Amino acid sequence: MVSVTERTREIGIRKAIGAKMNDILTQFLVQAVALSVAGGIVGIMTGLAASSLISYFADWSTLVSPGSILLAFAFSALVGVFFGFYPARRAARRDPIIALRYE
Repeated sequence: MVSVTERTREIGIRKAIGAKMNDILTQFLVQAVALSVAGGIVGIMTGLAASSLISYFADWSTLVSPGSILLAFAFSALVGVFFGFYPARRAARRDPIIALRYE
């Protein structure tokens, strides 16, 4: 939502020069998914590191299955799509004249 608000003028310019609603929707959805997937990767790496540290220092055996890593990655991508769709749709539907007036 913040990205859409900060880039309102850019959206207006893109729409004024002929960008379709689908183009703008795709732009913001890709951005939201990329951010959430990057966060998912960082989270997976942090979880693997924490698991290794727990195994080492607490002398516990830990097992991280590939299925759980895949599930975490898919969940982070799904969160990006779910929470990125509304702002992306709002940006795509914005009137270019109003968007160009926005400061």
